[in-house]
Amino acid sequence: MNDKEDFQIEMQQLQQQIQGYLQEHWRFFLAEGIFFIVLGIGAMAIPQFFTEAIVILLGWIMLFGGIAHVGRALVFSDMPGFWLWLFMGLLQVIAGYLFITTPLVGVLTITLLMTLFFAFEGIAKISLALLMRPLAHWGLMLFSGASALVFALIIILSWSETAHWLLGVFLGINMIFMGFSLVKMSWHHKASS
Repeated sequence: MNDKEDFQIEMQQLQQQIQGYLQEHWRFFLAEGIFFIVLGIGAMAIPQFFTEAIVILLGWIMLFGGIAHVGRALVFSDMPGFWLWLFMGLLQVIAGYLFITTPLVGVLTITLLMTLFFAFEGIAKISLALLMRPLAHWGLMLFSGASALVFALIIILSWSETAHWLLGVFLGINMIFMGFSLVKMSWHHKASS
């Protein structure tokens, strides 16, 4: 056998494993799909709230994480790298505080990070869709991945004017696409099990 045949055999085995897992756990994938659809509808209905809520929640997490870093650095002040640990903690406290008190600045920052998320998620979904290609409804995963890449491009082109609401809308659409693809795949594999 050559490398190409080995690769094809491995791909077929992987696809069979994915199909078996989808058939066995179709209820879980159905519930997950419905959950993503509901979250997506909520994000699209109130995109500004959803966007700012994410930033504020992240701010609180960063603030408490920074306090933990600072506290540990002060307790172990004789530890090598004390000033670096203290600096990291203070940086986290300041960033968290800024996200909480000025969410718009956080929204712009998070929107740029979400652009990267959409780009990488799109690549991952497209790769997964190509792995699943002979399985039913693999095209929905491909579409979801392509739409994530398009979202990343649109955000890059217009992020400063639309960041306060566009992120919530795109996140909602992305969740709905993901949820819909999971629901379709779960129903298909329920019927074939």
